Amino acid sequence: MSKLKRWLLILIAAVVAVGAVVLAASFIASSYLVEYWWFESVGYTAYFWQRLLYRYAVLVSVSVAFFLIFFLNFWVASRYLGATQPAASNSTSRKSFRELLKMFRTGSMFIYTPLSLILAIAVALPLYKRWGDFLLYLFAPQSGMFDPYYGKDISFYLFSYPIYTLIQEYLLLAFSVLFVSVLVLYLLERRLLARRELRMPRGARLHLSILVLLIFLIEIWDFILQRYGLLYFSGHQPLFFGPGYIEMNIILPLIWVALAALAGTAFSFIYLINTRKGLKVFGAFAAAFILASIVRYSDFLPKTFQRYFVKPNEISFERSYIAKNINSTLAAYNLNNVEVRNFQPERVPTDVDVPHVQAILRNIPVWDGELLDDVFKQLQELRTYYDFPSVDVGRYTVNGLYQQVFLSGREINHARIPEGARNWINEHLSYTHGYGTVMTPAGQGGDEPMVWFLRGIPPESDYGFKIEEPGIYFGEVPNRYVIAPNDSGEIDYPKGESNVMTSYRGKGGVPVHSLFRRLIFAAYFKDKNLVFTDKTNPQSRIIFRPNIRDRIRTLVPYLSFDRDPYLVVTPKRLYWIQDAFTSSNSYPASASYGADFGEVNYIRNSVKIVVDAYDGTVDFYIFDEKDPIVHAYSRIYPGLFKSADRMPADLKAHVRYPQDLFEIQMAVYAKYHQIDPEVYYQQEDIWEFAKTYKGQEAASIRPYYLTLDLVDPSRFDFLLLLPMSPSGRDNLRALALVSCDSPYYGKIIVYNFPKGELVYGPSQIHALINQDTKVAEQFTLWDQVGSEVARGNMRILPIGRVILYIQPVYLKSSTTLKIPELKRLIVSQGQLVLMEPSLEEAYQKMEERIKTEVQKVDRRFAPLLPPQ
Repeated sequence: MSKLKRWLLILIAAVVAVGAVVLAASFIASSYLVEYWWFESVGYTAYFWQRLLYRYAVLVSVSVAFFLIFFLNFWVASRYLGATQPAASNSTSRKSFRELLKMFRTGSMFIYTPLSLILAIAVALPLYKRWGDFLLYLFAPQSGMFDPYYGKDISFYLFSYPIYTLIQEYLLLAFSVLFVSVLVLYLLERRLLARRELRMPRGARLHLSILVLLIFLIEIWDFILQRYGLLYFSGHQPLFFGPGYIEMNIILPLIWVALAALAGTAFSFIYLINTRKGLKVFGAFAAAFILASIVRYSDFLPKTFQRYFVKPNEISFERSYIAKNINSTLAAYNLNNVEVRNFQPERVPTDVDVPHVQAILRNIPVWDGELLDDVFKQLQELRTYYDFPSVDVGRYTVNGLYQQVFLSGREINHARIPEGARNWINEHLSYTHGYGTVMTPAGQGGDEPMVWFLRGIPPESDYGFKIEEPGIYFGEVPNRYVIAPNDSGEIDYPKGESNVMTSYRGKGGVPVHSLFRRLIFAAYFKDKNLVFTDKTNPQSRIIFRPNIRDRIRTLVPYLSFDRDPYLVVTPKRLYWIQDAFTSSNSYPASASYGADFGEVNYIRNSVKIVVDAYDGTVDFYIFDEKDPIVHAYSRIYPGLFKSADRMPADLKAHVRYPQDLFEIQMAVYAKYHQIDPEVYYQQEDIWEFAKTYKGQEAASIRPYYLTLDLVDPSRFDFLLLLPMSPSGRDNLRALALVSCDSPYYGKIIVYNFPKGELVYGPSQIHALINQDTKVAEQFTLWDQVGSEVARGNMRILPIGRVILYIQPVYLKSSTTLKIPELKRLIVSQGQLVLMEPSLEEAYQKMEERIKTEVQKVDRRFAPLLPPQ
């Protein structure tokens, strides 16, 4: 019995020890476990393992490749070592040295295996950091686009060329280290053999010859790659990007000469060291290579030719290269199909019927996001712990009319919970989610009550909007984590003197039904309350990464993102849509642009990402089927990206063209719209974003959303518009726009104004408004009654053939509590300024004023006497 007890105790101790080890390992690997559970909760378990395995598969495969290179060469070298034994010695240190030397000379696995492994990992680690690029190289499709210089598919430059340059660099390093190592071994062996008047085996010399030849071939490969590197030459900037006449007609031939001379040097050198013949041939090839390299890397010949031949006739020499740079840049930024429409502006409205004008004015946004955010916060937050982090622009069908709107989600913000209520239960169990949204029409009138399409808690609408599940567990506010459902109860929304409680019914978050999971999360969040709370139940889930940007970046860190995710209201739930970009800085002969997410010379809005505000599920939809980068990712991660056709119709109706992308495209187009090389060379028609004033500060106008008939005159489209001015001037040169609605989504149109005609820019209209005595008098009066006058962003749009400038005027209290009120709307067509409570009134009075002014001019210049 005592023996049975002893074995039982041993078994229990073993189980406890194993459990302790497992638990300790779990704590150490808690971040990995939490990451796995999180990916599992959003439905991407296979994707989690793919990313993990891909990463280490690249490391292992590259390490194995370099290990074999080192090990096999060391093994071959060992076959030619150890023909003789070193002289015997009684010294202990000499004996140790002799043993070590013996191991080297006999190809001992205990020496060459760890040595090869260390060298392989040292070389492979920098390559491992680029494991994502390796995958793109392996899975890249053909793009169907070709560079204008060598005719290679653009995919070669986006995927293959960066990897080839990286591999070439580290192969050269690896074989150089290998050659030096093997050479040292052979030199030591030769020294030992020389004492006994013996010679090295012929195979050793052959081995060294092969290594030398491989080093030469790797360097020859570098010269081949240098040909493609010329397509990224930046020496002609700021005029144009890419190679010019010098690079393609002097540098390129010199690369070929150097390449041929290096190849001749390599083979003649191998022949020389093996036969001791051909010294003059080797010298001639080496001299030719050195001379070609000196000329290639020296500035003397290129600068001399540039100064005396190219510069005096630059447009003749560089015309074709400028044209290639223009075409490549336009293709890289998806600007090669821009439609240009000439626009002849008029001062007097003609042929525009009243209903059509009213339909346009109804959708003109008269609120600025920053000021409207203050209105939402003051009138619709309703509780301190709610927050409207941003105001989004969208369009919905309201009472049968296509209506542009502003909307914002009412999110929970733990940082705004009252100080006395800020405890663990409230922050993590009670205040778990936001509730509902507010929505107003873009068009409003001054001195009128605010019109609400959606308002209040729970959401109410007099315009037919209904939301089955208005809870917002995932949004833009960066809260930490919550547990839902729980036995403490979640506050759904306030009602009267109490709160309506709820329990989470979604599938977001990670189940925390076991003590083990709570222990792991307690270690991960460094929060012991997760272990000791008794408020969880079998259905409880820990919801973390509620910020939609964090969720998306965790899933797809290889994409870039627009700064403004936007909210979409559907009859069932609220959703977020985030625009994502694929980009590269490796497009040949394309000019670079410094975006917020890095230097790029190729960009596409290839992916729209949808996040469920209640469940937190994330779906990725491909919206650019021609982009090779997103197709490479869809091959790497099958099942991650879905076709745009699979996006639900009630979400697809609200996708919009991203502001950040259009801003990048127009910044590039401002210079590259000059498609004629001679016009481009003269740079006389460079544009810039039109400028306006915010207070006393001049600022460039960002693209803004409007609903107009500028794409197709027979219908209204939701579009993004940007006024453009000549560089360094204040007048308007063009209106650039891009459609957000199907079937014209992504279609870019530029309305081009005549060069010789003055079309006022926003800063000029700003000055005109300042000079208007009636406006100035009214502003002065308002400023004297405890209010502050604020002028909103100016909107510029054509109605018929008239360019209209619209600027809202707000009143804000001069006290600490500021609720902006839309007071008036200023309208101008470039000569007259009117300020009225509504756009309709202002436009009607503007027409009347124009007719009066025309009649005055006609009377002033009418003949004084009737004709005889």
